[in-house]
Amino acid sequence: MNWIGEVLVSPGDGGVYNERMLGGQRVWDPFRSKLSALYYAGKAIELTPDMRILYLGAANGTTVSHVADYSETVYALEFAPRPMQDLLEVARRRGNIVPIMADATQPDQYAPLVEAVDLLYQDVAQPDQALIAVRNSVFLKRGGHLILMLKTRSVDVRKEPAEVFHDTLDVLTAAGLVVIESVWLEPYHHDHAAIVCRKP
Repeated sequence: MNWIGEVLVSPGDGGVYNERMLGGQRVWDPFRSKLSALYYAGKAIELTPDMRILYLGAANGTTVSHVADYSETVYALEFAPRPMQDLLEVARRRGNIVPIMADATQPDQYAPLVEAVDLLYQDVAQPDQALIAVRNSVFLKRGGHLILMLKTRSVDVRKEPAEVFHDTLDVLTAAGLVVIESVWLEPYHHDHAAIVCRKP
């Protein structure tokens, strides 16, 4: 990952969402991107130019654009029509983003479009976030990694965030994934945690 001093940057063309530039590179704001926040709060996974990534919950493409700056191919999945319009524009400007409009709970829908990937990144605000990650881990190569951005209040607002967090860890480990890092994303994102796993 590229750092200029204590600032995380990515090496692509600017102007995706009026992001700042620093030293000719795009500032990757941890308050705008949970993945950026993970790099500030924990270790995460180094993105490399040979990586293929499946990104679930691509939204408007803000974080996707930074991920694409570092990697070979990003399969960017989004379900909602409005953010998909913005994602298509981001993909038009970056030839290594493959936008896919589909439901992350139904991986059979997009299986014909996605190759085996080195990294599965999930940022989906649904109650069954852990099960969605498990279902989509079929796309993950052995030795590949999962980064799950856990929105605890989307899972169960009646439970304490820490309880949701531990329940999620249990689901992932029961599916055979090895948790290698888990970290809360304070102060950048409230009641959000990042869980990094490896597929044996």
